[in-house]
Amino acid sequence: MTDRSEPTDDDTISGLSRSDPLAAVSPLDGRYASRTAPLSPYASEAALMRARTRVEVEYLIALADLDATPIGLDEAARESLREIYDAFSAEDARLIKALEVEGAEGYAATNHDVKAVEYFLRVRIDRLAASGDGDDATASADSPIGDAEALYPWIHFGLTSEDVNNLAHRLLLASAVTEVVVPAIREVRDALAELARDHRDAPMLARTHGQPATPTTFGKEMAVYAARLGRALGRVVVANGDLSGKLAGASGTYAAHAAAYPEVDWRAFAESFVRDLGLEHTPLATQVNPCDDLAALFDALRGVNNVLLDLDLDAWLYVSDRYLGQRTVEGETGSSTMPHKVNPIDFENSEGNLSKANADLTFLADYVTSSRLQRDLSDSTVKRNVGAALAHCLIGYSKAGDGLSKVVPNEAVMREELDATPEVIGEAVQTILRREGDTEAYERVKELTRGRSVTLDDFRDLFDDLDVNDDVRGELKALTPAGYTGVAGDLADEIDE
Repeated sequence: MTDRSEPTDDDTISGLSRSDPLAAVSPLDGRYASRTAPLSPYASEAALMRARTRVEVEYLIALADLDATPIGLDEAARESLREIYDAFSAEDARLIKALEVEGAEGYAATNHDVKAVEYFLRVRIDRLAASGDGDDATASADSPIGDAEALYPWIHFGLTSEDVNNLAHRLLLASAVTEVVVPAIREVRDALAELARDHRDAPMLARTHGQPATPTTFGKEMAVYAARLGRALGRVVVANGDLSGKLAGASGTYAAHAAAYPEVDWRAFAESFVRDLGLEHTPLATQVNPCDDLAALFDALRGVNNVLLDLDLDAWLYVSDRYLGQRTVEGETGSSTMPHKVNPIDFENSEGNLSKANADLTFLADYVTSSRLQRDLSDSTVKRNVGAALAHCLIGYSKAGDGLSKVVPNEAVMREELDATPEVIGEAVQTILRREGDTEAYERVKELTRGRSVTLDDFRDLFDDLDVNDDVRGELKALTPAGYTGVAGDLADEIDE
């Protein structure tokens, strides 16, 4: 059988390197690379390496603060250690990968990504302690670290890999949501609020069950989406702030820590350490953080996506009905065969990406909250796909924003359709007649309008035959579809800045 694990010469496109976006397996790193690039500092493998390094360094420093341990780290040493992750470079990431896969600098391959970070820290601490240009590991008299080997036993002391991983993943996720995802959602929400304010009084035929219904205004409908998106965004912010980490050892019992130093209150230590990283603390866990916090965040993001999916569908229909026109882009082609086409491609793209994101988020929320007994490793590879789910979200948000920036409400078309659908004032007519005590008001209007094409003159003939005073008759005759929008304009003003 032919080994297909590596591309053959026949598979390779001449002149195309595997790092070229055109060679990417996923469109997230290929076609949409420019849109997903803001997530790279939080979702890439190098970012995970850096976050693990941060956790390990801060843990080492926290151990040094315990009276029970013999670790001595002055302020200069702490600054030097923190510089390892603050100035984390591509060279550092490649070294960690080499330590994992092939071995490097006197270390055999670990075939373990977290152990590779531990050995990477040994290498970097050796360099800090080395004299001259760092070609050897002899302690320099002015080294901020002192004896490097004396620190070796305390790197990853008493930890299991999940102690490091669960914290690293949450640090990255929290930052990605705060720095990239939330601003992208807020941008769409602001665009909707602007449309709501700008078109607060533009009357528009509403449709319930797809049929003509009580008129509204375009601004009010956009305000509904802005308000929904704002509430959904609030749930994301809350869930992101509730991310919770654990540091409790191989079975969640602090066993190794307690065996080494039974006099230390390791539960208090863990809580303080996790909170100092900016996370809530999970006091009860197996080896695995239960991940209910992640599931809550993924569900909150799905809530945002569902609002925008609803918007994408409605915007598409409004374009189809010519309620919304679209600004053309110079040089852009709408159809390869129909030159006139200006397609609602941004809303369609947003719909597709948000649907994919929701499928991924649902899978992630369901999967990461389960672990066989105290630990199985299947979630490890799954969690590496969180970035992909966020990337589909980000594309969906940016595409929805692009679509909103191009649409122009066609108020003339909206009014034309309102004028052609006078039956929608039937609700107002029967309600006013009920107010006047007409017990057959609903039935009277139903007989005139249901399943029939009517005009305003047909209504006026009905009004002339009614046993009502002239003021009421005048009130009824003043009704028009475009004027029957209630307080829709005022509702559009309720959107917060």
